[in-house]
Amino acid sequence: MTAEDLARAFEGCRLTAYQDVGGVLTIGWGHCGKDVYAGLVWTQQQADDALTHDIACAQAQIAVYSPNLQSPQLDAITDFVFNLGIGNYRTSTLCQLVNAENWSQAAIEILKWDHVGGVVVPGLLRRRQAEAALLC
Repeated sequence: MTAEDLARAFEGCRLTAYQDVGGVLTIGWGHCGKDVYAGLVWTQQQADDALTHDIACAQAQIAVYSPNLQSPQLDAITDFVFNLGIGNYRTSTLCQLVNAENWSQAAIEILKWDHVGGVVVPGLLRRRQAEAALLC
């Protein structure tokens, strides 16, 4: 499963801006940023193009901190960074484990990232489990 497949499976697509479970204004396949505002409406093509761009950006950011990743691990970490941002990844124990190629421990570590506001979110848990499966 590619990073884009993971994002499509776990994000779903909404063509009108909405607040996600963390309160972040989001549109399309999980796109967020300064260009997203309340009332924004996209076409399906805009959502698809943004996802392709966002995945490419996540992979470019990962190349800085974990330059030797290959699929399927690259797909797992790309989805993680797409979902949670490079800031959460670059200083994490997960990043250290990935760079050490300690895949079994990385798979355990990634499962810890399933909370919002201290509460486990079932959708995030399922997403992290799918990513963990690609790490091993």
